Amino acid sequence: MEQTLKGTIIYGDEFEPIDGYITIEDGKIINVEESAIVSDVIIAPCFVNAHTHIGDSVIKDPPFMPLSDLVAPPDGLKHRILRQTPYSELLISIRATIGDMIKTGTCAFCDFREGGLHGASVLKEALGTHPGIASVIFGRPEDYDMNFLDICQGTGLSSTNDLKTEYVQDILKNTREKGKKFAIHAGEKDSTDISGALSLSPDFLVHLTKASDKDIKTVADSNIPVVVCPRSNYMTRSGIPPIQKMIDADITVAVGTDNVMLNSANMFSEMEFLVKTNIFDDRQVFKLCTLNGAKLLGIDKESGSIIKGKKARLMILTQKSDNMHGTKNPLASLVRRARPDDIIRII
Repeated sequence: MEQTLKGTIIYGDEFEPIDGYITIEDGKIINVEESAIVSDVIIAPCFVNAHTHIGDSVIKDPPFMPLSDLVAPPDGLKHRILRQTPYSELLISIRATIGDMIKTGTCAFCDFREGGLHGASVLKEALGTHPGIASVIFGRPEDYDMNFLDICQGTGLSSTNDLKTEYVQDILKNTREKGKKFAIHAGEKDSTDISGALSLSPDFLVHLTKASDKDIKTVADSNIPVVVCPRSNYMTRSGIPPIQKMIDADITVAVGTDNVMLNSANMFSEMEFLVKTNIFDDRQVFKLCTLNGAKLLGIDKESGSIIKGKKARLMILTQKSDNMHGTKNPLASLVRRARPDDIIRII
């Protein structure tokens, strides 16, 4: 069935605002036509949240404590709580967060899922209730059991400082033998785990908050993408990652909201924080939160921007809300001040 939308379109891989029409058929964009129209809506590509831990949905108000006490395996607070949480309760919590992501404009996400096969299975079941969102799941072993890879797209580990070198190498070997991807946290608490992470030739790194200029050059030379989580790093007092230096080095940088216990999975909040604390470039910030995430996850042929042939994964926002009233620059307003309650429709 064909449908046509009209409004100010945040168009193409350069996110240029144009007035016109989008024609959709069978869930795909079949035409984008620029035209002089009068409209009070903004049509934008949905977000790609490149790093989450949505199992943490079972604890949304942890006490303030050092990062290692909060998240380090195997006995950080989150891991103790996850072990104690019944399957049914975890399933309900994860479903709620997936629903929240959809309502706040996210069409795809990448989750680092704890708990081995059991943990990944909970997320897979929760996703069955929400077929409208794409997911990439990076699991991790429980008690040396690598069976989680049968239902995950890859392995996502915490810092090399948390695990024995031989164990990490064995996990990496098993992951590659199954033809799956490998990613790892690095440089979040300090820089001591960055070189170890780089030696594993991961498909991407997460955080690099403490990366030096030398580290950034090595990452760039190795052509390794990076996911940054600015609100999370600020919340845990890790600092704000050197994102502009990464961009200047031609590293593909994407954005994630990280642990749900620290932050909501709301990418509008991530954009606003990022554009007001680090990257003073509306177009670049929006790209980090959409197209770059899609590139990093290998889904940019179908998501991340509005182009003929891609899937219609769109959010439509009103410019008539009290918040958006008076918008003169649609992209700037979208990045700096738009909220989920400005969304009037998601496709």
